[in-house]
Amino acid sequence: MDKIIAIFAFLTAFVVMIAGFPDGIVAVLLTAVVSLLVIVLIRQNTDESRFLIQLFLVGLVLRMLFGVFLHAFNLRDFFGADAKTYDWLGQTIVDVWFGIVPANDPVAQKAISAGTPGWGMNYLTAIIYLFTGRNILAAQSFCAVVGASTAPMVYICAKKIFHNNQVGKIAALMVALFPAFIIWSGQLLKDGLIIFLLVLAMTMVLQLQEKFNYFAVIFLIFSLFGILSLRFYIFYMVAISVAGSFIIGQSGSVKSIARGFILLIIMGVALMYLGVLRTASDNFEKWGSLESVQRSRSDLAKSADSGFGGDVDVSTTEGAITVIPLGFTYLMLAPFPWQLGSLRQAITIPEMIVWWCSIPLMFMGLIYTIKNRLRNAIAILIFTLMLTLAYSIFQGNVGTAYRQRTQIQVFLFIFVAVGWTLRKEKKENRKAVSAAKRERLEKHLRDKRESDK
Repeated sequence: MDKIIAIFAFLTAFVVMIAGFPDGIVAVLLTAVVSLLVIVLIRQNTDESRFLIQLFLVGLVLRMLFGVFLHAFNLRDFFGADAKTYDWLGQTIVDVWFGIVPANDPVAQKAISAGTPGWGMNYLTAIIYLFTGRNILAAQSFCAVVGASTAPMVYICAKKIFHNNQVGKIAALMVALFPAFIIWSGQLLKDGLIIFLLVLAMTMVLQLQEKFNYFAVIFLIFSLFGILSLRFYIFYMVAISVAGSFIIGQSGSVKSIARGFILLIIMGVALMYLGVLRTASDNFEKWGSLESVQRSRSDLAKSADSGFGGDVDVSTTEGAITVIPLGFTYLMLAPFPWQLGSLRQAITIPEMIVWWCSIPLMFMGLIYTIKNRLRNAIAILIFTLMLTLAYSIFQGNVGTAYRQRTQIQVFLFIFVAVGWTLRKEKKENRKAVSAAKRERLEKHLRDKRESDK
């Protein structure tokens, strides 16, 4: 298996270099350096390092192939036009740094402003371009590495909650191979980075619930800062989930409760020092009102053929609550088979069938988690519920709902894995009981034959 994966990885690197020449060569070199770092970290921190390295490489190959396919056939406008915006603004920041473009230029001000939603993506692209030159293929390859790294991180997160290798492996496989995750993390888009940071944040919370660790605190603060820079409203939900886990999710001892409050104070001071809280407050005041949500939702509903609920008004609390059932249905289940209005919707149908079939397992896993692992999973449960409700109100477009559902699915896959494991164990238990009964019956018949003799 290792040799097969290695061969495919080298073939993929060759394809990227040829199809994207000369940018492809730089992209492959950057991918190799970052991937090597990921592999070293996996080998040092997990008990299933061989499986996770294989899974990481498979996920990376799929994302790189998808990315170079978009690049070679110029399909970014079809799958993710935002990538071109990040490429443009990232290069503008580099030009400002080198004095090529004045800082007071209107485009430059938009690029460098921390008040613009998603400003972190502009700066990330700029930092990559400092080393590679303007190379969108290299930037999207970096995103592919991060996206592929999410699968091992999901394994670690699930293992910390359920202490079960099978659950971690199934959840990691789904994240690595599910088409939606490949599509949105194989491009120069925020989605793959946000998903990774969400899983990183929740994993660090679980680590800190067990034992205080300076590195876990640093990575948690880093993930919160990164989430804020990419999608500010998710920052609030993660922050509330983290705070809730440190208060509710502690063991109940004085020591653990004190540790939770100390961690909250440390995080608050650190985030305040970095200016995160002020930036989050400014963004919320500017973009977080229900009126702003209504304008954005109306644009999503009317800007494409896949819009829904265009006549809904969420600018009031009553309207926002009223739209939740409709929004939730589309968020969790769309696109539907009867919505084959475009190629983008049609190619998602096989994936959606798999997702629909896994929903009963998800509910089975959720029930088990609430009954038996609530304290450990409280942060994930709070965050998933909050983001689900927020997107149910905000989303008015099938394509956007499909895209942003991955930020919720990454945790729902863990519950699907739990449900699958429970179902498998029940099936094995039934077989074991049947085998035991059969063995007792056979023994009884043998004894009876011997007694008859």
